[in-house]
Amino acid sequence: MQKSLLLLFLFGFTVAAQAQSQAGLIHGTVKNEKGAPVEMVTVALEGATLGDNTNEQGYFRIENVQPGTYTLRVGGVGYNAIKKPLTVAAGQALTLDLTIQTNERALREVIVSASRTVETLDETPASVYVLDSRTLQIQSQISTNISNILANAVPGLGLNSNSTSNVGQTLRGRNVLVMIDGIPQSTPLRAGSRDVRTIDPAAIERVEVVKGATAVYGNGADGGLINYITKKADTSKPFSAATSVSGTGMLFHADDTFGGRVSQQFTGKLKHFDYVATGTYEKNGVFKDGEGQVISPVYGLGETRLYNGFAKVGYNVNTHHRVEAMYNYFSSRQQSDYVLQEGTYAEEPSIGVKGEQQGISEGTRYNHNAQLRYTGKDLFLHTDVDLSAYLQNFYTVYGWTSYFENGGQSTIESNKKGLRLSLNTPVDLGKAKLSILYGVDYLNDVTSQPLVDGRTWVPEMDLQNLAPYAQLQLNLYQDFIFKAGYRYDNVRIDIPDFQQLVLASGAGGEYVRGGTLKFDANTFNVGFRYAGIRQFKPFVSYSQGFSMIDVGRYVRGATENYIAQMDLDPVIVNNYEAGFNSSIGKFNFSGAYFISTSKLGANLKANEDGVYAIARAPEYVEGFEVVADFFASDKLTLGASAAYSEGKADVNDNDDFNDDADTYLNGTRIPPLKITSYLNVKPTEKLNLNLQWLYSGARDHFERNAKGAYSSGEGPVEAFSIFNLAAAYQATEKLSINLGVENLLDQAYYLPQAYWYGRNDYFTRANGARFQVGASYNW
Repeated sequence: MQKSLLLLFLFGFTVAAQAQSQAGLIHGTVKNEKGAPVEMVTVALEGATLGDNTNEQGYFRIENVQPGTYTLRVGGVGYNAIKKPLTVAAGQALTLDLTIQTNERALREVIVSASRTVETLDETPASVYVLDSRTLQIQSQISTNISNILANAVPGLGLNSNSTSNVGQTLRGRNVLVMIDGIPQSTPLRAGSRDVRTIDPAAIERVEVVKGATAVYGNGADGGLINYITKKADTSKPFSAATSVSGTGMLFHADDTFGGRVSQQFTGKLKHFDYVATGTYEKNGVFKDGEGQVISPVYGLGETRLYNGFAKVGYNVNTHHRVEAMYNYFSSRQQSDYVLQEGTYAEEPSIGVKGEQQGISEGTRYNHNAQLRYTGKDLFLHTDVDLSAYLQNFYTVYGWTSYFENGGQSTIESNKKGLRLSLNTPVDLGKAKLSILYGVDYLNDVTSQPLVDGRTWVPEMDLQNLAPYAQLQLNLYQDFIFKAGYRYDNVRIDIPDFQQLVLASGAGGEYVRGGTLKFDANTFNVGFRYAGIRQFKPFVSYSQGFSMIDVGRYVRGATENYIAQMDLDPVIVNNYEAGFNSSIGKFNFSGAYFISTSKLGANLKANEDGVYAIARAPEYVEGFEVVADFFASDKLTLGASAAYSEGKADVNDNDDFNDDADTYLNGTRIPPLKITSYLNVKPTEKLNLNLQWLYSGARDHFERNAKGAYSSGEGPVEAFSIFNLAAAYQATEKLSINLGVENLLDQAYYLPQAYWYGRNDYFTRANGARFQVGASYNW
């Protein structure tokens, strides 16, 4: 890894030494149709790495432009994108005065990187949801917990659990791969369900959610992927800064609930360098439900302290070469004065009462992410190159339990190192354009699950994965887009000899012989989209993704020679989908219907004693998603979304999912119906109000077990609905004041996880009315 990083540095700076000196300049202004300057729209050269954002006067400046012919693209949220061909001669200073048309309906016409290449939503034959900076800002006024934000905003994603865990927060009923700038956050070797909440929203520019099975980034995305795209620098000036502070607490029953948050950002551009850095600290008070009772502290978000530090530095060698380094640190731990008082399932909630917790504080001690990236444009055969090296270092601590002999706390430690090489070569076919994306990924993942006191529950598992891939895109007459691709993953996992951990029941203590586990995964995708009619842009696609079983869960219960006999075959998921995007007058619509199948399953089931096992029966999931927006005027926008999925397992493996022996997939996998709606009102130029409604439906498919209780994941889920409010007032040009209220009507309700767990200790209510009030100042 060190040698690879050194070579990457040397390559970047060798290219810098060879940069041409006959560079030109493109500068000018961008105004709207009324002649007013437009701030913070992006002006960039397609096929190059240089661009700029307009400043308060609408001015942009792109330096070090190599001689040649380019297409200049201008676009931003709320405006129709424009493209302008131009030619820059050696040493030329080109001045442009551009006019861009306002279009509130263009909010979703953003650039995404779902296929590891920059493209627009119109070019993607798949369901992609982009949580842009504007939506992220509105949602962050209500809650800064990224799990909450995604649950409220993304159709098809399960609701969060109001805790540090994201168990049950699946995408279309299957696993979701979580990434930060393409760096995997999930820990598939020992799935700990702590991968969604791994970064603070203050460090995020936007979130890209690709729905449906995909192998474009490898293991774990059999339901799709969530990619947190970190902040980019404001290159319009050498230095600028933004400070935000806020106070939080319960709107009612406020004793001991107050907390606070402060976030600072610096950004700018100095000659060839651009930079952005943020730092965030947040302290939460006690969380209470709608009846004023303290919510259970077990993996709770109350009384937590969060730290996030982020920095990104880029160096533009010239228009064709760029080197960039990124680092993000995240930490969240709980210091609670409360302990659990168990309630009664489906009757009385579990709550927190004053007491002293056993063990050390739980939470993610650290999550380090670092990446060094080189991008080159229009190199040999006009090929674009993207080469990156990354690492992730993750450590989280779980709560104290008497499950082990003499009690204890488990942890998960995961260290990832990886390299990614992508090359994109265009082929000119006259009226058709062909591009071929190809490359290779390498990943080394070392994960273990020791106890805090050093005892081994799961030993260090060492994964090596090498994966070449190829993807082609064919554009016919600009509007017909065809894609097809293949990826081959070669996975090897080395597990050492170890001694089982002794449990409180007396079980365990056996010596287990380690071994080497191997599997291959061949995955394919093909898709077609037609983008020629604004009123109806349909697509159809078939894509595969894969995920491995939770190896650590098997290993920790292994007998002497079991590891060499483990069934490690991955879950290969087939996703069939048809969907569309439509814009008619003041309406925007999108919808998709999908079917997801797999010959092997990975459904987590618990027996009557609460011991989990992985069911490997074939699975079938289907569902739909619809989204609608109505842009009534510049002052009024409203919209709604609905997402539904259902799934079953073919327990007797006879290709029929409706036998008496077959079962529904439980709540850890399938979320209930989710409907959201919003009303956005701008009564004045300075005031913005956003009212949101969230409805979660009921789901009841399972009977009680022989002990008269529900097995974990099978409890009947009841419906609920809540309202959230976000308000922002632009007091001055630089000062804004914000107010957000979660659960505005102070409902006493339960999230789905509280029901489907079927346990007394996890039967906890969600937050009552919780406010966040603050101010932001741009220097």
